[in-house]
Amino acid sequence: MKKAGFRVLSIIPPMAQLNSPYPATAYLTGFLRFRGIEAVQEDLNIALALRLFSSSGLKAIKKAAEKIPPGRQGASTRFFCSRFNRFMSTIDPVIAFLQGKDPTLAHRICVRDFIPEGPRFSKLEEFIDDEGGDPLSWAFGSLGVQDRAKHLATLFLNDIADVMKETIDPRFELVRYAESLALSQPTFDPLDESLSAPPTLLDDMLDGLAMETLEKYRPSLVLISAPFPGSVYGAFRIAKTVKTFDKKIRTVLGGGFVNTELRSLNDSRVFEFFDFVCLDTGERPLLSIVEHLEGKRPVEKLSRTFFRGADGRVKHADAGEPDIPFVETGRPTYEGLPIGDYISVLDMLNPMHRLWSDGRWNKLTVARGCYWHRCAFCDVTLDYIRRYEPADISALVDQMEQIIAETGQRGFHFVDEAAPPKLLKALAEEITKRGLIVTWWVNVRFEKAFTSALCRLLAESGCVAVTGGLETASDRLLKLMEKGVTVEQAARVTKAFSEAGIMVHAYLMYGFPTQTVQETVDALENVRQLFEAGCIQSGFFHRFACTAHSPVGRAPKDFGITLEKMPAVSFAMNDVGFTDRSGVDHETLARGLNKALYNFMHGIGLEEDVRSWFDIKVPRTNVPGDRITRVLKYK
Repeated sequence: MKKAGFRVLSIIPPMAQLNSPYPATAYLTGFLRFRGIEAVQEDLNIALALRLFSSSGLKAIKKAAEKIPPGRQGASTRFFCSRFNRFMSTIDPVIAFLQGKDPTLAHRICVRDFIPEGPRFSKLEEFIDDEGGDPLSWAFGSLGVQDRAKHLATLFLNDIADVMKETIDPRFELVRYAESLALSQPTFDPLDESLSAPPTLLDDMLDGLAMETLEKYRPSLVLISAPFPGSVYGAFRIAKTVKTFDKKIRTVLGGGFVNTELRSLNDSRVFEFFDFVCLDTGERPLLSIVEHLEGKRPVEKLSRTFFRGADGRVKHADAGEPDIPFVETGRPTYEGLPIGDYISVLDMLNPMHRLWSDGRWNKLTVARGCYWHRCAFCDVTLDYIRRYEPADISALVDQMEQIIAETGQRGFHFVDEAAPPKLLKALAEEITKRGLIVTWWVNVRFEKAFTSALCRLLAESGCVAVTGGLETASDRLLKLMEKGVTVEQAARVTKAFSEAGIMVHAYLMYGFPTQTVQETVDALENVRQLFEAGCIQSGFFHRFACTAHSPVGRAPKDFGITLEKMPAVSFAMNDVGFTDRSGVDHETLARGLNKALYNFMHGIGLEEDVRSWFDIKVPRTNVPGDRITRVLKYK
C-alpha cells in the first residue's frame, strides 16, 4: 500500500454525455486500486447538469434573465420568463423521468399540455400531416409513449439550454460547452482570457461543486480527463478551483483532447492550472507521476508527460518505458459514480445516435488501438491508435460479470477504434458458454470475416448494433484512403448483420481530397440502395477534416491537396486547412446529403432520383439502379 493519506481523485469534467459516465475515470480508478493506491472518482459533468436542471437552478437562471431588459431578451428567454411557474413545477419531475425513476410521467408528457413547449418545439409542426395528425407518429409509431416523452422532455431541456445561451453564456451547449476556446486553438490566449474573466452563473455552480468534492475527498493528486474540446474549459475551471483550495494538491490533465490536440504544447501558462499533462494511454504516465511525487523518480524520468521546468519553460519527459500490458491494468470500476442519476435524452431521431444518449452503458474495450491503422483520414500515427493490443477474452468477460454485480446493469458499449472479428467471435462464444445475459454494441470494420454465421453468433450473445465506416461509399476513394473495404463487400457484410437482427450504422464522409461532384452523387445512390435493400438502418454524413496526425496531413501531395500555412502553435493543433485541386464546393452538397439520409432512415424517398435531394444541379448517377441487389444475389 502507498503511504497513508495519499489519495488520487479522478474527475469527469463538463460537458460530456449525460446518459453514462465517460469511462476514463473508471479505468484509471480501477488501475490505481489494482496497484494498491487509494483512488476515488467523481462525475462533475452529471453533477453540474443536475444542479442546473433543477428548481434551484431555474431560479438562478431567471434571476440572470431578469437583468436583461425585455426588449433585448431572446425568444427562448421571453418564453421562459412568461411561463416560469410552469417550468418550476415540471423540471424536477421531468428530470426524474429521464433518470428512469418515474416512467409513468411519460403519459402526461405525451398529452402535450404538461411541460411548457417553447421555440424548440416549433419544428415538430413541420411533420403534421394534411389531416392534422400526430406530428411524431412518423418517428415513434402509435405505441412509443416512452420514446415520444423522452424526445419531448429533451426539447424541454434544450429550451432551457437556449435561455442559458441568451442570458448567461453564448458558448453554452449541453455537451460542447465553450468548444471554440479549445478546438485547434494555436494559442492559449482565448481560454486564458475566459478563465480570468468574471465568473458566470455556470462557473459559480461548477466552482461550488468542485469545492464540495475537494472537501469530501481531500486528495493529494487530482486527475482530470478532457475527452473533447467542449470539456476543456470545464477541466481548466476545475483545476483552477483545486489550486485555490490547496496549492499543494497536484493536478494532471489527460484524455482524448490532449492526445490529439496538445502534442505541440509549449505555453507555460497551462501549468498554472495543471502540474502535468500526459499523452496517450494513461496508466504508465500516471504511475510514473505517483512515483515522482513519492520521491522515487526524478521529474526528467516521467513517461510521456509535459511539465514546467525550474526555468519556467515547458518540458517533455519520456523515459521510454513500455506501456503497462492490458492484462495488468485491473478492471474499470464505477464505484463512487451516481449510476442511478444519469439522464437519458433523445435529441436526434437517428436510431444509432440514440444509443449514445439514451440508456446507461458500461464501457469496455476488446482491444487497445486499431488492428488496421491504415485509414488515411485517421490519426493512425499516434501511439494510442497505432499500438494494438488485444484483451484476454476470458478476463474481459470476468470484468463484465464484475461490473454487472457492481452496477446492476447489463448493457455494454465496447469503445474500440475497430474491434477485430476474431476477438468478437471469441467474446461471443465466451458470453454464450457462460450463459451470461448482456446487451452490447461495438464499432467494426465491414470485413468479409463477418460472415452470416458469425453475425448470428454475435446476435445470440447479445449484440444489438454495430457501427462502421463506409466513408465516401466510392471504391476509388476507399482505395485511395486505404480503407481496406469496397462498397460491394460492405453491402454483403452489412446485410449479414441486418439479417441477424443487428442494427447497422454507417459513418459516411464527403469532401475527401479529389472527390468529385459525380462521386458524391454516386455515393448517395449507393447509400440509397443500401437502405432500400435493408443493409443499413442508420447513417450520418460528416465533412472530411484533415488532421495533422493523419496520413493525409503528413503527406498532402499524395492526396492532391496543399496545406494552408499554419500559425505558430503553442497550445492546440489538430485540424489543418487545405486546398483541394478538384475545386469542388462540398458545402453546397451537404444539405442534400443530410436531407436525403434523414429521409432514408425513415423509409421515405427511397424510390426517388437522388438528384432531387440537392438544391443545385448535379449530374445523373453512374451507379446502376440494381447494383446492390445484384451484389446480394450473387454472393
